[in-house]
Amino acid sequence: MAADFGVVHQVYNNPGIAAGGSVADNDWETYERVLGVNLFGVIHGSKAFLPHLIASGDGHVVNVSSLNGIMGQPRSTAYCASKFGVRGFTESLRAEMRLDGHPVQVTVVHPGGVRTNIASAGLEDARKRGEVTPEDEARVRTYNEKLLKMPPQQAARIIVDGVEADKQRVLVGNDAKLVDLLVRLLPRRYPALVAQYERRRFSRG
Repeated sequence: MAADFGVVHQVYNNPGIAAGGSVADNDWETYERVLGVNLFGVIHGSKAFLPHLIASGDGHVVNVSSLNGIMGQPRSTAYCASKFGVRGFTESLRAEMRLDGHPVQVTVVHPGGVRTNIASAGLEDARKRGEVTPEDEARVRTYNEKLLKMPPQQAARIIVDGVEADKQRVLVGNDAKLVDLLVRLLPRRYPALVAQYERRRFSRG
């Protein structure tokens, strides 16, 4: 990119794959695959472009986490671990840029339910490995029909507006804002509330 355009001002790191399953059910390969894409994809992108962003004099790193980088969710331990990791990495990078006096802004993005194919792609990947249950299929249908609602174009506009305003954190969607508020107000109670919601939404007994 630098060879083609001469300078790099902004980098948006947005790798993301999903994987369900409990800690007891998931194998090590699942964790390695999800962390390798979601977390190390962000780390690689940030490290590769950081020297160019510093050299530009007004660089900006934008790393996409998730509302699951704010709130832990049952049956999403690999995904949550990766997105909490993105949040921690990004916040540490921001502190480093300030400590070292580099002219680079750093933003972490926490999208809620955006209408992408991440849930369907995760299901298809699991199907190829023969790991899909009827419950998994029903869960993905619920995500696609009821939870992943915001058009990608709207999410992109919110992110760009936040970057232009030099925001450190960008919450995309009312669901992300609600989750952020819930975790801040009820840090000890929210896991139980999330479990209750999980049982109602996904009909778990």
